[in-house]
Amino acid sequence: MDTSRSETKPGSLSARAMWAVLAVAIIADVMDLLDATVTNIAAPSIVRDLGGGETLIKWLGSSYALALGVLLVMGGRLGDRYGQRRLFLVGIAGFTLASLACGLSVDPVMLITARLCQGAFGALLIPQGMAIMMAHFTREMMDKAFSLFGPALGLAMVGGPILAGFLIDANIAGTGWRAMFLINIVLGTVGFAAALRVLPRDAGDKSVVLDGLGAGLLAMTMFGLLFGLIEGSSSGWTALPVVSIAVGLLGFIAFCFRQKTAENPLIKPSLLAHRGFTSGLVMGLAFFAAVSGLFYVIALFMQLGLGLTPAHAALSLAPVAVGIVAASVIAMKLIARLGRTLIFCGLLISLAGIGWLLALVLGRGTSVGPWSLAPPLLTMGVGMGTCLGTLFDIALGDVRADEAGSASGALSAVQQLAGAIGAAAVTTVYFRSVARSGQAHAMAVSLIVVGAVAVLCCGLVWLLPRAARLERDEAGGHAPEAPAAAASGSSSLG
Repeated sequence: MDTSRSETKPGSLSARAMWAVLAVAIIADVMDLLDATVTNIAAPSIVRDLGGGETLIKWLGSSYALALGVLLVMGGRLGDRYGQRRLFLVGIAGFTLASLACGLSVDPVMLITARLCQGAFGALLIPQGMAIMMAHFTREMMDKAFSLFGPALGLAMVGGPILAGFLIDANIAGTGWRAMFLINIVLGTVGFAAALRVLPRDAGDKSVVLDGLGAGLLAMTMFGLLFGLIEGSSSGWTALPVVSIAVGLLGFIAFCFRQKTAENPLIKPSLLAHRGFTSGLVMGLAFFAAVSGLFYVIALFMQLGLGLTPAHAALSLAPVAVGIVAASVIAMKLIARLGRTLIFCGLLISLAGIGWLLALVLGRGTSVGPWSLAPPLLTMGVGMGTCLGTLFDIALGDVRADEAGSASGALSAVQQLAGAIGAAAVTTVYFRSVARSGQAHAMAVSLIVVGAVAVLCCGLVWLLPRAARLERDEAGGHAPEAPAAAASGSSSLG
């Protein structure tokens, strides 16, 4: 019997309690988004302090996104089984302690281990806030929650890297880059105390079955592929990276077989029969990997190529985040009218920004000024924000109601895994090109690679469903599911 659901129902909390729960959920998502984006700015400073070279730079973003993406779906299932409140408290406590370990790291191995722990506890934390709200909030309050999530996370997206840059430059008490992780001690402590007080108790449902084998195979797949890619590109293609990639591919085959045979698979096999959904998975993987990797190398180029300080680089990247936030808000108002055409328009705008930036880099090299970069970066942000806010909602357009939860979880996990892949793959292209022809050439090659991925996505758009699930449900008179973008609670820019 599902005890958690039999004891509660939407509207069971007072208005004051619902606002308190919403505040706690936003704190958790802001912590996640901050830690997903701050390493874009901090990577050069961390490497100067701890060493580790380009390998550490690649793993800084990939390790967090890898652990979060692999365990995200399992985190939601654990909340169903053991109770969302309990998992939220475990997640935020573990995330806070892992942040402390990041701030106290003395070598690259300790830091990457701590980042993996951050991602793992984040996977326990992030799904619970949305699940609690879906179980206890009225429809009116859910609408208010979704309207606040976007601006709050957008502010974190814009402010996180800027805050990280200023903390590094300020070097408070000699902490340097460590301060950006240690600030989570304050946020996490406040969030834990508030959650302990305001989150409703739920017993969970012990009948929920967890597919630990499936999660393990997915972890083996992603770790094998990423380790092989990073090790091979950094240390040469010896037997170790080749075997690692082979193990990852075998793990993927085994994972697919497991999803077909498991009684309670992580991804329902019937979902793969939807052409629109599978196209959305492929496009999401390619697009989010390209976006996350591109902004990582732009931050590197600004510091290593243009010689900007971390704070100056963060401010120079702000137009991207502003464009993403503004376009995401506008896109949600247009999605019902334009459907998948809106994504195509976003890709074209993104390509225009990429081409503009490429022309500047090719023409001026490392003498290009930050003010000259602002217009193309803003254009890229507008285009990518148009896609980020709508791609997954369109991809859910053809799935059945009983498949929506599994589909949304799979898409959110792909978004995180794409961040890990992009941080590794695009930085690999960047560093290989730097070694050959310098910073400006490396930036140009990275832009060309990302542009090619965007062109590929332009073709995949027309395989997506024509309309979003949100539009279909409202037309049919049913309550719409939580939008995938809002439910994921994370940015792909990490």
